[in-house]
Amino acid sequence: MKLAVAAALALTVSTPALAAGSLPATVVPVLYDIDVTPNAQAMTFTGSETVEIDVKAATGTITLNAADLAIAAATFDGKAVPFALDKDKQQLVLTLPAVAKVGRHTVGFRWSGKINQSAAGLFAIDYTNQDGSKARMLATQFEAPDARRFAPMWDEPAFKAKFRLKATAPAGQLAFSNMPAASVAKQADGTQLYSFAETPVMSSYLLYLGMGDLERKTVQAGNVEIGVITRRGVVDQGDYALAEAKRLLPYYNSYFGQPYPLPKLDMVAGPGSSQFFGAMENWGAIFYFEPELLFDPKRATESGRQRIFTVVAHEMAHQWFGDLVTMKWWDDLWLNEGFASWMENKSAADLNPAWKADAAAVSTDREAAMGIDATAATHPIIRKIETVDQIGEAFDGITYSKGQAVIGMLESTLGPDKFRDGIRRYMAKYKFGNTVTEQLWAELSAAAGQPVAEIAHGYTLQGGVPLVTLTGARCTGGTTTATLAQGRFGLDAASKTPQTWQVPLVVATIGSGETRTIVTGPATTVSVKGCGTLLLNKGKGSYTRVLYDQPGHDALVRDYTRLPLEDRLGTLADDYALAAGGYQDLSRYFAVMGQVGAGADPLEWSLVSGRLGGLNGLFEGTPLATPLRARTVAILGPVLQRIGYTARPEESPLVGNLRENLVGQLGANGDPEVLRQARSYVAKLSTDPTAIPPAIRQPILATFAANASAADWDLLLRLTKAETNPVAKNRFVSLLGYAKDDALAARALDLLKTDTFTAPQRAALLRAVSGEHPDMTFDWAVANRALVEGFIEDSSKASFIVGLGGGSVDPAMPGKINAFAATMAETSRGPAKRVVSSIAVRKAAAERLRPAVQTWLGKSA
Repeated sequence: MKLAVAAALALTVSTPALAAGSLPATVVPVLYDIDVTPNAQAMTFTGSETVEIDVKAATGTITLNAADLAIAAATFDGKAVPFALDKDKQQLVLTLPAVAKVGRHTVGFRWSGKINQSAAGLFAIDYTNQDGSKARMLATQFEAPDARRFAPMWDEPAFKAKFRLKATAPAGQLAFSNMPAASVAKQADGTQLYSFAETPVMSSYLLYLGMGDLERKTVQAGNVEIGVITRRGVVDQGDYALAEAKRLLPYYNSYFGQPYPLPKLDMVAGPGSSQFFGAMENWGAIFYFEPELLFDPKRATESGRQRIFTVVAHEMAHQWFGDLVTMKWWDDLWLNEGFASWMENKSAADLNPAWKADAAAVSTDREAAMGIDATAATHPIIRKIETVDQIGEAFDGITYSKGQAVIGMLESTLGPDKFRDGIRRYMAKYKFGNTVTEQLWAELSAAAGQPVAEIAHGYTLQGGVPLVTLTGARCTGGTTTATLAQGRFGLDAASKTPQTWQVPLVVATIGSGETRTIVTGPATTVSVKGCGTLLLNKGKGSYTRVLYDQPGHDALVRDYTRLPLEDRLGTLADDYALAAGGYQDLSRYFAVMGQVGAGADPLEWSLVSGRLGGLNGLFEGTPLATPLRARTVAILGPVLQRIGYTARPEESPLVGNLRENLVGQLGANGDPEVLRQARSYVAKLSTDPTAIPPAIRQPILATFAANASAADWDLLLRLTKAETNPVAKNRFVSLLGYAKDDALAARALDLLKTDTFTAPQRAALLRAVSGEHPDMTFDWAVANRALVEGFIEDSSKASFIVGLGGGSVDPAMPGKINAFAATMAETSRGPAKRVVSSIAVRKAAAERLRPAVQTWLGKSA
């Protein structure tokens, strides 16, 4: 699963508790034969199934999962048996007339269920066709525990089984699942009965069904048919994803050492949105929301195109890590998500070298992980999961981004060849099975000939970020000897509790030698050839912050332009974070930033732009806001002038990304020229929906919306209502919430009480308003809680409203969030604790950084 960016740190699930591995292992499913008939208009469906089971130990009861289903009948070996549905436990219990003997039996069920408006179980996606007519697509979303909303199942990842699925679709509609349709039979009433081929053994959360007025386009990659499925009229926008999937499939076949085992791989585009995910790795039928899969050359930016590659690469990696080999329980979710995140980056680096994916990850994914891991909100990568709430909370930046960073560190430490050999051993040994993390460590250790777990445990069994400090260095006889101290980097008091790790580190002297070491205990001494500037964590392959003494940092500033790109980015990132944590003054960051010149790599300028944006956010509403905005415009404006507003033929993709970044950042800071461009372009949209060049479409729209006047906002609303492209419409809906003006924010909130927009659109609009108006939005949502919970997804109820207040600087907000959380079950309060923690971290950072910012701006206290 690929998380939606805006929600990646705020996901939870607010359904009832469940004990880890709560189903008895005395009965296991072998083969499901499921038949469902949806009624899309009525938003209901009926189903029946026969399940072949293996009774491992004699039993008088059979327990499986079911939720939101009205069970009409249950049978055991063809005979009706009594049953009871425990709604709190989401379990269905059959009472047998006699003790079932060990061996194969069958159970059967008939039921009815509801089609949801949000992405849980079987759900509907409403959209408008190009001709203005209304349409409805059906899809399923089962991760984590929502297959039980579709059919009675052993809905835990360790209960792997085969599936045969049949589904009745209206005449003329396409239905599709994990496997190809073995037959499609026209029935007397004109409907079509799709019978899909039997799947390999797999976990229940990977089962998929979709149907609607859709098109499919295919390419062939060896013996596998790769398809893209879309609403009518836009299937050609899947060409880029198809081409990249065709490149990725042989790449993954080779890397994992196991060929993709299904005959087809469909990529399904849904024209909707979710509050917590962008795509889902159903085996052989990956579901994506449209922006994550379809490339519209008239509206999509360069970063959007790259995003499509990385999401496709992420979900395809899951076909091995997650689908072929699945974690035994949700404790080890990182085996799915951390590895898929790492593979999306590795494949991008290998197949698209111009993107400099390895370097980009230093300033994006690594920083995202450390930003959470260095606060009280952190947790171990491998965490104990005992409730459904905790399953949802595990889908966060620690699981994804820290997991990715730790895997990259292990590859760097072991070497890419030995690491890949260990992965191949793991895939070969456990394919079609379930694992825990220790089994992966065992295979990597066997391949590398060294005890991987000794290093890995420190990063996976405890939260927190290591800090390696240079306490002194001297050069004698052409060799530099350095003393390195180990500590813990934190942004708040809780995250500074002492811990130790085994920190793999590459230490180098610029232009001379390098050596590998493992920093252990309180102090480690390392020697490296050469007497030049000392560079710790060269390549930034290790998951750690590094802190230099003053002479060491002065040398880095002097030789900044001689550093490799990864180290330039890592130095910028470390220096800012160390200042935010109180380990050094922000002047060190400004000194390094001053070395980023006109000819610097676009990734460096993107990082500088992001950090300046962060400073502007910290001091918004204070006396420093205006001069800080002016300094930001003065620094970034000339960079945009150099690269221009128009994409040039054959320019680097990174320049395109930087252009988007700069237009957005300058627009947010009120740059008059960017705002003039934005108003000029948007005025043309009424007659030409694609008037804005795709290279700058998104940041131009965001600039216009953020700085909107009442008349501008009215124009946006008219454009929103007139738009028929569902993806563009969803974007316009969010833009209505970007206005900085309080009155316009209030008008956006008023729209939520009307039926102007769909449920997912209203959720997106409410979240958008919170970006500039967190206090207003949080208070409004609390006052209108029933309304809000009616249009947000069940999986977001514990996190959505509390997350709205996360950007507040009001000292009263933490208390208000805690008071709201107190109305929820104890197991649902984790997101509130994280939001309160993030508010405290941001406040503390502002206090620490203010003196240095004042000095930099030439302002007195």
